[in-house]
Amino acid sequence: MALLAERAEAGGVKLAGEGGLLAELTKQVLEAAFEGEMADHLGYDKHEAEGRDGANSRNGYRSKTVTTDIGPVEVNVPRDRDGSFEPKIVKKRQRRLGGVEEMVCSLSAKGLTSGEISAHLAEVYGAQVSKSTISTITDSMLEGMREWQNRPLDPVYPVVFIDAVRVKIREGTVTNRPIYLALGVTTEGKRDLIGLWAGEAGDGEGAKYWLRVLTELRNRGLKDVLMVVCDGLKGLPESIEATWPEATVQTCVIHLIRNSYRYASRRDWDALTKSLKPIYQAASEADARRSFEDLETDWGERYPAIIRLWDAQWATFVPFLAFDVEIRKLICSTNAIESINARIRRAVNARGHFPTEQAALKCVYMALMALDPKGTGQKRWSARWKIALQAFEMTFPGRLEIDTNR
Repeated sequence: MALLAERAEAGGVKLAGEGGLLAELTKQVLEAAFEGEMADHLGYDKHEAEGRDGANSRNGYRSKTVTTDIGPVEVNVPRDRDGSFEPKIVKKRQRRLGGVEEMVCSLSAKGLTSGEISAHLAEVYGAQVSKSTISTITDSMLEGMREWQNRPLDPVYPVVFIDAVRVKIREGTVTNRPIYLALGVTTEGKRDLIGLWAGEAGDGEGAKYWLRVLTELRNRGLKDVLMVVCDGLKGLPESIEATWPEATVQTCVIHLIRNSYRYASRRDWDALTKSLKPIYQAASEADARRSFEDLETDWGERYPAIIRLWDAQWATFVPFLAFDVEIRKLICSTNAIESINARIRRAVNARGHFPTEQAALKCVYMALMALDPKGTGQKRWSARWKIALQAFEMTFPGRLEIDTNR
């Protein structure tokens, strides 16, 4: 410590990085800890007479470089003659100390590549961490992802939102693949991300694909869902009916409106909005049908694709019109999941494309795990859902109290 003080008084000495004061301080602290651990292991301190009776004793040192938050630090680890000493503060074969893993995972969750993370650690902390080491650290998240994907679920969820984020995956050629995300609302009004799946390129998904996904959720304990909100995914309504026969399938109204704008000139958007609003704000299905007929009269000749769009989605659009206004506010769109998707897209877009499907899933999973670590958003979410859950109980009497033997 005296040497550190002298160097500090001399001035002009760097604080972080290799050879910096913090590195030397870390080295001294670690080596002092090693000596204390060795003394506990042998039962006597260094240079004491107990070590001269021929029993196990100290046997020199071995050098080891440890990556820390303030850069690489070379330390001397004491050895014993029979090789039974196991350091606790830096275990055998451990090469990283402190929050390096957490930092790597955090940067990866923001979409940085292994090369970019390596350059960042070298520039800011003076830590030389190879791209292969960073890949090893992030790959350690895969086991956690598998456990998360297979964990038991609640027996009933009032609402499950299903949506997709598109990612580019280079497997031979670059393809645009969907990553599907399912978000459940618990009976306590809490958000629960319940699943993550990679879809096929193009329109490869259908009833068979979704039946496999929903059967997986049922096998994990999810026995009933009151309502599934989605964006017209092919084959999903049929699979929901086969898995949870009493569940209501609700098309995301916001997506339906956005898709309508895709077929219309921008100059007509304001007028089109005025024609669409009476449909999705109707007091009943009959009122909505009359407003839809007005839409067809006003816009059918100019934009027949919009009429076909609403007509094709009508059966899964109208269910929410029969519900209490509090339910309508929260389940008429997938906005509940859109904010999560926005965070995922930032991480995905930062990467551009992924070499494999597993790499894409890992990036999305890490972005999900980095969401709202303090849980402040969860509290606001739960507060908004309390009134809606009461409305669900009135609309679906008895189904929030599910018989787990069903």
